[in-house]
Amino acid sequence: MRNPKINYLMVGGFVIAVVVGLVIAVALITGRTGATDDYYAVYDNVGGVNYGTRVLYEGYPVGQVERVAPVQEDQHTRFHVEFSVIRNWPLPKDTVAEISASGLLAAVSLNLRAGRSQEMLKPGDRIEGRGSANLMASVNDLASDIRNLTESDIKPVIAKISEVLTGVGQMVGTDGQAMSGDLRQLVQNLSQATPGVIKDIQSFSGRLNQSADRLDLLLSDKNLHTIEDIVENMNSATHNMNELTAQLAQTRTTIDGMVKNADSMVNDMRQVVSTNKGDVEHAISDLRQSIETVSRHIDAISENMEGASRNMNEFSREIRQNPGLLLGSKPPADAGRGN
Repeated sequence: MRNPKINYLMVGGFVIAVVVGLVIAVALITGRTGATDDYYAVYDNVGGVNYGTRVLYEGYPVGQVERVAPVQEDQHTRFHVEFSVIRNWPLPKDTVAEISASGLLAAVSLNLRAGRSQEMLKPGDRIEGRGSANLMASVNDLASDIRNLTESDIKPVIAKISEVLTGVGQMVGTDGQAMSGDLRQLVQNLSQATPGVIKDIQSFSGRLNQSADRLDLLLSDKNLHTIEDIVENMNSATHNMNELTAQLAQTRTTIDGMVKNADSMVNDMRQVVSTNKGDVEHAISDLRQSIETVSRHIDAISENMEGASRNMNEFSREIRQNPGLLLGSKPPADAGRGN
């Protein structure tokens, strides 16, 4: 006979294994398989969202909703939805949390739409929330809009059309003959005016053809080449003008420097004159006396210079006639001895 303790142990182990498997399955289904980070989003409508609602990242389960609480914002009731995501799961800054369902009869989930930002969200940050589209509510709203449109717009329009048709029928019955006569007269007037109109059209067409011929002549290949040369010359002239402007600017800078240097020299001379005023006045006085002395003796100086010039001419003439005088000339007589 088998031991009852062994049976109890087997049954207890089986129950524990089933419970552990159930816990693991629930954790896998809800996305709670380890450490998580918390985020939150705010919605106007949270239909179908409650504790345990799956959180998907582009369809992949990454967590679950932890808490849904109403809050007051700008005198309106909104809903603060807190949810957990797998620890260190990268969420771009522009990620959007959208309430959606994968099918018409599928359960509602919180789907995270990945953004393109290079900056990542930190745990506890707010994610932009986007509500779900309720198909039946949209159909009901559409039906209500159609009913309102029918009552407020379509029926009055139909009544107006009916009144207009009634008025047109009465007008055709009473004024049809008069309108027919007027129409016949209008046709006759048009038939009489048609030749003149056709002639004017032909004249205008001829002038238009002449203008087109002149335009073709104006835009001939030769003229186009001429225009291109003119444009090229204008571009060259513009370039040369820019260079000339740059040179003028450089010249102006040089002139400004020269003017500054001249001003500096004038200031230095003025400073020297003002500093050595006594010496300058004394030098000017000496120069005036020297000039007066030279002017008094200028006649004697001129006579001596003229005599020296004549002697030099005589000497050069004698040497040209007899160069031997330089070697065989007699010494001048000694005034201290007798002849």
